[in-house]
Amino acid sequence: MDKIPKMKLLKLISIILLLTSCNANAEVTISNAWVRESAPSQKVGAAYMTFKSSEKSKLVYVEATSNAGSIEIHSMTMNNGIMKMRMLEELTLEANKPQALAPGGFHLMMFDLKKPLKAGENVTFRLCFKDENGKITDQNITVPVKGQ
Repeated sequence: MDKIPKMKLLKLISIILLLTSCNANAEVTISNAWVRESAPSQKVGAAYMTFKSSEKSKLVYVEATSNAGSIEIHSMTMNNGIMKMRMLEELTLEANKPQALAPGGFHLMMFDLKKPLKAGENVTFRLCFKDENGKITDQNITVPVKGQ
């Protein structure tokens, strides 16, 4: 009779540990997010923010809910006075290390703007992250547009 409660307790602990490990995924916090105001005829825009992930993960997909036709993850470098901008398939986030998207570096490039981005407005993004186990999570964030 004494063994039955212990067995049930061990089973319960095993189930809790299994469920906890199955639900573990990278938690990504997003801070300092903003979008640069665009000129009236400009058809592209840029968004910046800082990511911090609880474990190694990757930003694998981004979309804007209504402002842009498409969005790409970009890197920008200057080499001998020549600016090079490249599309990235994904952006790696190291565990507990902030990864800044900022002017002159990594950023989100918005294409086919449906209307100019004006200071004081907001843009909503859906960001998809993939952890080392291949689990994809997404976050929706609303970001302010700031003047040049």
